[in-house]
Amino acid sequence: MSAAGEKTKLKNINVSVWRGDSAGGTFQNYAVPAQESQTILDVVAWIQQNQDPTLSYRYACRVGMCGSCAMMVNGQPRWTCRTHVQKVIKKNKLVIAPLRNLPVIKDLATNMDEFFDKWVRAEGVFHPTRTRDDEIEKINPETSKRARANAAIECINCAVCYASCDVVSSNKDYLGPAALNRAWSLVNDVRDGALDQRLDAVSKSGGCHNCHSQHGCVKFCPNELNPTAAIAGLKLETAKTMFRRRR
Repeated sequence: MSAAGEKTKLKNINVSVWRGDSAGGTFQNYAVPAQESQTILDVVAWIQQNQDPTLSYRYACRVGMCGSCAMMVNGQPRWTCRTHVQKVIKKNKLVIAPLRNLPVIKDLATNMDEFFDKWVRAEGVFHPTRTRDDEIEKINPETSKRARANAAIECINCAVCYASCDVVSSNKDYLGPAALNRAWSLVNDVRDGALDQRLDAVSKSGGCHNCHSQHGCVKFCPNELNPTAAIAGLKLETAKTMFRRRR
């Protein structure tokens, strides 16, 4: 039998997709043809292109570089462009929903404002000590500080860790793993001039000491970062700063 003939024998996938907006919604069922090497994003795109053009979702690169296609797949946050159907499908069924812990704009697209607002609250913004007119500062890549900064800088703001975090679910004031991971990378960047300001920001209500070290962010981070370790570093540095100021 030809390859085309084999494909026609592949069964459909039963897919439940969350439909709605900030006011509420429900899951809608679709039958999607199974394909070889099919990703979850392929499934969502097929539904939008062939069954329901009103379905809203977000994506950009499709190759695991931007993180904008993140959604909940069978209850877990994932980059849908890098998640193959055959690795996550259960009893020929997929359940696709918007990222947890974020307000829904429409269907599978979430509002990322609070996620990025927390980056600002955590002082996740670089404060340079030099201007463009100064000579570029030479950084020794072998120092322990640079190694700690390098370990945290590959975050691409996909919010998978934010969606996986049970502390965020129970405490909306919590800054979240990504914002605190970013703060830690800057704490260890010798070019930044806002160390005390940043440590004050992450030690306030909703800061690093709210983390329960459950490692959900580590488990689901597509870039294999360790926000829990970064947050532990912030806890230590803020505690040291507190005792130093009390002397």
